[in-house]
Amino acid sequence: MLIGVPKEIKNHEYRIGLSPAAVREYVEHGHDVMVQRDGGVAIGFTNEDYEAAGARIIDTPEEIFATADMIVKVKEPQPNECKMLREGQILYTYLHLAPDPEQTRLLAEAGVTAIAYETVTDNRGGLPLLAPMSEVAGRMSIQAGAHHLEKANGGSGTLLGGVPGVAPGKVLIIGGGVVGTQAAKMAIGMGANVTILDRSLPRLRELDDIFGGRVKTVYSTVDAIDLYSREADLVVGAVLIPGAAAPKLLTREHIKNMKPGSVLVDVAIDQGGCFETSKATTHQDPTYIVDEVVHYCVANMPGGVARTSTIALNNATLPHGLALANKGLTALENDANLRNGLNMHKGYITYKAVHDDLGAKLGLEYLEPLSAIKI
Repeated sequence: MLIGVPKEIKNHEYRIGLSPAAVREYVEHGHDVMVQRDGGVAIGFTNEDYEAAGARIIDTPEEIFATADMIVKVKEPQPNECKMLREGQILYTYLHLAPDPEQTRLLAEAGVTAIAYETVTDNRGGLPLLAPMSEVAGRMSIQAGAHHLEKANGGSGTLLGGVPGVAPGKVLIIGGGVVGTQAAKMAIGMGANVTILDRSLPRLRELDDIFGGRVKTVYSTVDAIDLYSREADLVVGAVLIPGAAAPKLLTREHIKNMKPGSVLVDVAIDQGGCFETSKATTHQDPTYIVDEVVHYCVANMPGGVARTSTIALNNATLPHGLALANKGLTALENDANLRNGLNMHKGYITYKAVHDDLGAKLGLEYLEPLSAIKI
C-alpha cells in the first residue's frame, strides 16, 4: 500500500502522522511511504531522517492526497484537505466529528473511509489511541492553568502550590478518566488542593486508592459542581462521551459565580467543550475572558509539546495502521476494536454517536460499520 503523510496545517500544529521510526516499520512490511517535505522538521525529524527510514520526500500535499492509498495524519483534515480526499482512500487520524458538521459534510462528499483514532477501542473498553494524547493534555492542563493564573496573564495572581504560611490554590477536575487522573497527578505534584468529580462510584474508589487520600473525590451532581466551582482557582474540564459532543456541565451561571481571575481549562474542546462559554482557541491566541474568568480552550493542546506527543501517538497508532496497510478494509472486518474507529464510509456516517448529533442536521444516513464496508 502507498502511505501518505502530509504536513499538518492547523494553527501551531507541529506533530506529524508518522515518525521516522514508524515509517521504517511500514517499509519493513513492504509498503511505500511518502512524507511531505519538512513535515517533521519543527520537532527534529529531518527529511534525511525520513529518507534513511525508507520514505520518499514529496514537495506538495496535492501529490500526496492524489496518489496515496492511505493518508496518516494527526489532526482532522482542514477544508482544503477534505476536498483532496477521494472515495476508496483511507483516512487515519483524529476526527472529532460530532461538534464539526462542516468537516463531516465534506468527508461525506469525498466518500472517503475515515477512521478516527479517538473511537478505536480495546478489549477492556478503553480508547487506546486517544489515551496517549489524553495523558499529555491532562498533564498540560495544570501547566497551562498555573501559567494563566499569573496576574500578567489575566489570572488572579494565585500560586497553585502556595508557600509556607499561604494556602495552596484549589483545583477542581471534572471527570476522573485518563485526562482527569493525569491532571490530578500534576496538580498534586505542584502542591495544590485537588478535588475530582465523577459519576462513577467504582472510579472514585479507584482514584481514592491511587492517590491515597491526597485528593478529595466527590460524586458529581449539579450541586457539587456549583459548590466546588465557586471555590476553585482552576477548573479542568475532563469529561468524555466517546465520539459524541461533550455535555455542558459548567453553565454560564456557574461561571458568573466563580472567583474573578480563576481559570478554566477545557480539555474536552475537541468534542465541543464541557463549559457553556467554551469556544475553541489556538496556541497562538489561547485564552479569552468571560465574566472575569480566564478560558483556555486550545483545541490541539498536545501540539504544544509536539515531539513528545508525536512519539507517544505513534506508539499507539502504529499496530492498527499496519493492520490497515497490510489488509485494507479486511482489517476492519477482522477486528471489532478497529472497526469501532470507522466514522465515515462512502458518504455514510458509521459511528452512532456522530449520527445522533449530526445525521438529521446534515441529512446523512447511518450505516452499521460491518455492513458499510461491504458495499
